[in-house]
Amino acid sequence: MTESRIITAPPTASPLPASGFVLLVLLTLFWGVNWPAMKLALTGIAPFTFRTICLFVGGFSLLAFALAKHQKIRIDPADLKPLLLASLLNVTGWHLFSAYGLLQVQAGRGAIIAFTMPIWASILASLVLKEAFTLRKFIGLVLGIGGLSVLIGPEMAKLGAAPVGSLLMLGAALSWAMGTIVTKRHSWQLGTVALTGWQLTLGGLPIFLGALLIDPAPDFAGLRGDVLWAALYAALIPMIFCHWAWFRIVALFPASIAAIGTLAIPVVGVLSSALVLGEPIGLAEIAALMLVLAGLSVVMLRR
Repeated sequence: MTESRIITAPPTASPLPASGFVLLVLLTLFWGVNWPAMKLALTGIAPFTFRTICLFVGGFSLLAFALAKHQKIRIDPADLKPLLLASLLNVTGWHLFSAYGLLQVQAGRGAIIAFTMPIWASILASLVLKEAFTLRKFIGLVLGIGGLSVLIGPEMAKLGAAPVGSLLMLGAALSWAMGTIVTKRHSWQLGTVALTGWQLTLGGLPIFLGALLIDPAPDFAGLRGDVLWAALYAALIPMIFCHWAWFRIVALFPASIAAIGTLAIPVVGVLSSALVLGEPIGLAEIAALMLVLAGLSVVMLRR
């Protein structure tokens, strides 16, 4: 059976599909846990090399899966330009901006800046896609950003001392938001699996070039066991399942709601970092989690 093509999401007045909720919960958990996994993996693998491996493993695996299921992977001429633009924004821009940004700011706080993406995606969705920016969305966005602000507030002085790094992380958020709008706006002839595989593969090519030019030759034989397991997790679960789930969620939900749904990811990242890496957790993290969950409830739940 051939996978159905990506279609326009139902109107916001209609009930949101249950499958989208399930994917969003799994995406939040797996992508959230990926932050401590990436931090651990990067202690043994150079950034561009690590991201090249992840992107190519994810991209090639998804394209192979689509072929095995007899799904279409040939790129139609009408899809080519939007695909290149979406790949550049969703993959290349996100990874390059965040890679250089994380060299100058703390990883956890830099991730929180990057997940201001829902702000920009909601604004762009209203301007470009003509999605209604309802009171429900506004309240949910304010609550979610309030939760992230609780986490990032104590670090504002440090962020001010590293404006370039903060701006680069903001660039990552803007790049992802614009890529989401491009993906949502176009009527794709490819199914979700093939579309995701091509974006990871094409978007990974400039990063692969960066790995060749910037990173030292990798020494995989000398990696510690925990570093290897963290790299395997990051390359398999988040890169294959989570990227597919994200583009599927964008197909099922309005772009602004899909973006707001990602607000819980950095909170899960902070909580999982406390469990995996032993990073401290306090009232700020608990308050942020409550605010983000409240924001998601306002946007996602229906009577």
